[in-house]
Amino acid sequence: MFGFLKTQTMSPRLHRLKQSALFSSLTPLELKIVDDMLHERRYLSGEIIFDEGEEGQALYLVTAGRVIITRALDNHAQVVAEIGPGSFFGDLALLDNSPRNAQARALDNCELAVFFRADFMGLMETDAVVGYKISLALARHIAHRLREWMSGRPQIEAL
Repeated sequence: MFGFLKTQTMSPRLHRLKQSALFSSLTPLELKIVDDMLHERRYLSGEIIFDEGEEGQALYLVTAGRVIITRALDNHAQVVAEIGPGSFFGDLALLDNSPRNAQARALDNCELAVFFRADFMGLMETDAVVGYKISLALARHIAHRLREWMSGRPQIEAL
């Protein structure tokens, strides 16, 4: 009786998602909805995740390993960032399909949770509250990055 009053227990995977700034405001039930939309991908050390100039179609959340982000500059690769577990990259791809302005490559063997734009847009239509929470977190993340750039501090460029 009154089973609906029980608190939701979260799996270790949901706890990892909750640690990400993108999903930190979601309830356990909302996290489960999002988790069902994420696609797991594994990359070997040195493998390209996406290339500079490719159409952006998804955001990537690092669940294990590290990813290095580089840009082609004067015939060499400029390191933009090194991304570790709990961090995400490729976030602007949730908003539009503009070309990537950097390359993402697995620095170690890594596992990523991939959130495709089509799934995000579908979520916005089917569960506006969850879509709103993720959109707000994404907007705050982009605003923070813009403020850092405006102040002259180094920052992870939009991918």
